[in-house]
Amino acid sequence: MSTAKQAIILARVSSKEQEEGYSIDAQKHRLEQYCLRKGLTVIKKYDLVESSTIGDRKKFMQAIQFLKSQTQTTAIVTDKVDRLQRSFKETPLLDDLINQGRLELHFHVENCIIHKDSTSQERLMWNMHVVMAQSYVDSLRDNVKRSIEQKLRHGEWIGTAPIGYLNIKGLGRKRGKIILDPERALLIKRLFEEYATGQFTLGDMVAKTKQWGLRNSRGHQGALSKSHIHKTLTNPFYYGVMRVLKTGKEYPHIYEPIITKEVFDACQVVRRGWKKKPFQYGAKEYVFRGLIKCATTGRTVTAETQKRTYKNGTRAQWTYLRTWNPDNPQKKIWVREDKVLKEVEAIIAKLHIEPRLYSKIIAYIKQTANIERSYHKEQIHSLHREHENISRKLDKLMDFWLEEKITEAEHEAKREKLIQRRDEINALLTHHDQADDNFTDTLITLVNFASNAHQAFKGSTTQRKRRIIHFTFSNLELKGTTLCFTLKKPFDEFVKCRTIGEWRARKDSNLRPPGS
Repeated sequence: MSTAKQAIILARVSSKEQEEGYSIDAQKHRLEQYCLRKGLTVIKKYDLVESSTIGDRKKFMQAIQFLKSQTQTTAIVTDKVDRLQRSFKETPLLDDLINQGRLELHFHVENCIIHKDSTSQERLMWNMHVVMAQSYVDSLRDNVKRSIEQKLRHGEWIGTAPIGYLNIKGLGRKRGKIILDPERALLIKRLFEEYATGQFTLGDMVAKTKQWGLRNSRGHQGALSKSHIHKTLTNPFYYGVMRVLKTGKEYPHIYEPIITKEVFDACQVVRRGWKKKPFQYGAKEYVFRGLIKCATTGRTVTAETQKRTYKNGTRAQWTYLRTWNPDNPQKKIWVREDKVLKEVEAIIAKLHIEPRLYSKIIAYIKQTANIERSYHKEQIHSLHREHENISRKLDKLMDFWLEEKITEAEHEAKREKLIQRRDEINALLTHHDQADDNFTDTLITLVNFASNAHQAFKGSTTQRKRRIIHFTFSNLELKGTTLCFTLKKPFDEFVKCRTIGEWRARKDSNLRPPGS
């Protein structure tokens, strides 16, 4: 039951442009009316113009500090869940204050109140709204990644050009063009050709580049180090192929090469000729490799397969996880992998949602999808408004130049900034349209996964088991032979409310699933 008598109003937009569009004022008006209806005294109002997913959220933390200074239960009243948070990073802080009875969360649009006596289902719905908000952010991020991949497939480099090339900024199609560096391209070619002879080490090439006057094109523009020369000699960009370090994928590019592939390959033969063995991970793929830590030492638990031959001639092999004794951190302990695997499987089995409850959750998600769509409409409206504003500014800028109120250089510099922002808005509009179609399906997929995770885990391949563990658990540790774990949200809430009886909302609840 809600016990708060006082409230903090929190209105948030993620950009200055939205603030100028009076979105903050509209939120505050609605929330003031809400507090009047609920008998809440407004003691503080916060206008937040900040992203809820990027940075430290200084104003949000100011509101939390002010709340902590209060001696009675205080409500934070927001328009929607996504105005408060669009990820789970704030949830532990909010949860702690709620459980202490110091904080209540009031979400106006969702008609939802979260307090210390809220049922697990009410908290699950709160978490689901956060998942919906986060899925939108993730969808945007995925769309940006797809845009980058498309650029790469078209042969356009997305980062800073390597030494020997220059990034040239310009207008229109020329923006981001890469050209040969007239001062360094020939010296880079000479670097490859001389190293390819096999007569010189990397140390020799450091000395040679100093003699030639080949210096870095960025930063302090000093002489090239051995590591920089190694990085250059192993970069296929110079013969016409871009390599994305994060993924290891390679794409042919559209820029002028400095060397031929034959020269590049000759350099690699020379480099490998020093008989250096590259590091390789073991050929056997272990389920828990890199996924589980020792609670005693904080080290990553490693796995190893041991074989044994019995007196009767039969052979067996077992995989063991190596951890350390909590009572004696210097002493190693070996735990059978299959034992830990059974415990993990038992935890995943608890994610299963019985059919009647599953149907209610899916119905609730579809019903509340309209709430999240309103956010997309608000964002799209704001972006269209900014796009129109830029078009007007471009027209005025042209008039100023024709009337000789500004120089040609000033006109070009300001025009470039406006066009760049206009292009960003066009991309964002596309991403918003795509995200709007995806977030509900994403959440339904998440519920489907939770309900069927156990069947998917049983008998699956090692790689698939690893993906399910990584997706479900935020933390796995071995404290001696005892498995300790933390589930990611909202999977922890799925475990808490597995029966239809637990789904019944409280008498005074402000949040009820459809059909209840």
